[in-house]
Amino acid sequence: MSVVIVGGNERMAGQYESICREHGCKAKVFTKESGSLKKKMGSPDLLILFISTVSHKMVLSVTQEAKKNQIPVARVLTSSATALRAALSDHIQQIGKGGAVG
Repeated sequence: MSVVIVGGNERMAGQYESICREHGCKAKVFTKESGSLKKKMGSPDLLILFISTVSHKMVLSVTQEAKKNQIPVARVLTSSATALRAALSDHIQQIGKGGAVG
């Protein structure tokens, strides 16, 4: 499973990636907007937005792209490791039940 994380703390980007690996996911982490995220995002199985640490413009851009490509979006208020673990666990549970997240 592939995950794109938008927002969060720059210093925790490596930790976000290792948490995703613990859950069997490959992760791309974008803590800042550097160029067009639409092109770099690809087509992940889940988009996680740390909404407290990301600009409104960035949120609009990636959510429009996610909606267009039917990518589930998990909006997470805090950018903590615990919040990321919870979002990944919820998504994996939803997949197991055959439901959709977003």
